[in-house]
Amino acid sequence: MSDPTDNALPNPALDLCSEEEVTGLVHDFYARVREEPRLGPVFTARIHDWDAHLAQLVDFWSAMLRGTRRFKGAPMPKHMAMDELDRDLFDRWLALFRQTTAECGNPPMQRLADDVAERIADTFWRRFQMLRWPSLPMAGRPGVN
Repeated sequence: MSDPTDNALPNPALDLCSEEEVTGLVHDFYARVREEPRLGPVFTARIHDWDAHLAQLVDFWSAMLRGTRRFKGAPMPKHMAMDELDRDLFDRWLALFRQTTAECGNPPMQRLADDVAERIADTFWRRFQMLRWPSLPMAGRPGVN
């Protein structure tokens, strides 16, 4: 009989994954993002220094997965200023992220990263909707299932 805690969501921890795994995940994922037909142009139009952006994203994901505290930033305002966002972009971002984590070879890291990514996508999309369509109930907003 399998242990029901095998699929429990792990907490961020230094022993969950290595910095190399975090760096690999971030670099692999954003290489895929840049090639994705809809996501690529959105990112390319806004990010002019990929090295600096990737370093900041490694710091962010290290904080989320390993509990480090290097990340300094406020991603919400920059994303909310992007008029071209739509539900399809969030869905593509999340699907591509899950595809990347599924190939990382570290199931506990995958579970936590996927959970964090899902919460990020949901939070950003809900905030985006509230800013764009403040008078509509959530059920009436474009892209809400």
